[in-house]
Amino acid sequence: MSEQTATVTLEVNGVVYRPTLPVRRLLSDALRHDLGLTGTHVGCEHGVCGACTVLVDGAPMRSCLLLAVGMEGTRITTVEGLAASDGTLGPEQQAFVDSHALQCGFCTPGFLTTIHAFLNEVPAPDEQQARDAISGNLCRCTGYQNIVTAVLRAAELRAAAGADAPGVGA
Repeated sequence: MSEQTATVTLEVNGVVYRPTLPVRRLLSDALRHDLGLTGTHVGCEHGVCGACTVLVDGAPMRSCLLLAVGMEGTRITTVEGLAASDGTLGPEQQAFVDSHALQCGFCTPGFLTTIHAFLNEVPAPDEQQARDAISGNLCRCTGYQNIVTAVLRAAELRAAAGADAPGVGA
């Protein structure tokens, strides 16, 4: 018995794809294996760690819990979509570099998309708001302080860049 498939239209990082996928393919697997967007990482496969977080219509969601065929008609943004069109780092990405918030990097894509969505809602957070915003993402390496610092730095970079920052207000 063969697996049932469906052709789905996915808008990812502003590009429209029309892959034919097994109907039970998870969005995380479709992004990585079918579309070649390997920035989204899969950690726990249970929606707990946050490594697979992407933005669906601007809201952070765990892609390991979503079926790709259910994403028809949505706008998906992965960590790759946070960079500027010229390939330079977006403000959240630059803030991670500036704040030494990178260790092994496995959790970083999920943090970056989470922070991006958060800063769209709260453009000038305080430290406690930054901590609360990242509380659903797990990191085994950094101890979180540098990530909190990166959230605050990203807010500064976005404010300085205004509407010219990649993805700001998207």
